[in-house]
Amino acid sequence: MKKKRQSPNQAYSLDPIHPNAAGIDIGAQNHWVCVPSGRANECVRRFGCYTADLYAIADWLTQCEVETVAMESTGVYWIPLFQILETRGFEVKLVNAHHVKTLPGRKTDVLDCQWLQQLHEFRIVVRFLTSAKTKFVFYVAISAPRDSLIRSASVHIQRMQKALSQMNIQLHQAGA
Repeated sequence: MKKKRQSPNQAYSLDPIHPNAAGIDIGAQNHWVCVPSGRANECVRRFGCYTADLYAIADWLTQCEVETVAMESTGVYWIPLFQILETRGFEVKLVNAHHVKTLPGRKTDVLDCQWLQQLHEFRIVVRFLTSAKTKFVFYVAISAPRDSLIRSASVHIQRMQKALSQMNIQLHQAGA
C-alpha cells in the first residue's frame, strides 16, 4: 500500500497545548503583555514597571483567564513580576532569553510578547528554566548581593568607630 503524500500547499493546523497562555516581554521601563486573541479588546498591552503596574498585570491576566505565562529572563527586571504572578497562582515559565532570540521573526517589544505567547501556547519554546534553576537565579540575584552588603556594613562600622576614636569620642568607653 502506498502512503498518501500531502501537497506542499496543504496547511497544517496545530492545536494549542496551552490555550490559556500569555507572553510577557520584560523591559527596564515597560512590560509588554500578550494574551490569547479574543480574551480582551486589545490582546497586547503595555504596563509600567512599578509595583502597582505589576499588580495590574496580574489583575488583567486574571480577567483574561490566563493560567500560564512565559517571560524572558531579562536582567533582574523579571524577578518582582515573577514573584507576584507566582503568588497569584499563575504557572510562570521563565524563558532563557538567549534561546528565544535565536528564533526568527522578532523585531519589536510588541512582536516579542506576541511571539512568546505563541511559542508558549503551542509549546514550541525551546527550554524553560526549571524551578531549581530559578531558585538559584533568585539566590544569585538577591541573596548574594545582600550577603555582600552585610559584610561591607561591618567594615563601614569599623571605619566609623576608628574615626570617632581619632576625634577622641570614646563611645565604646561610655559604659565604663
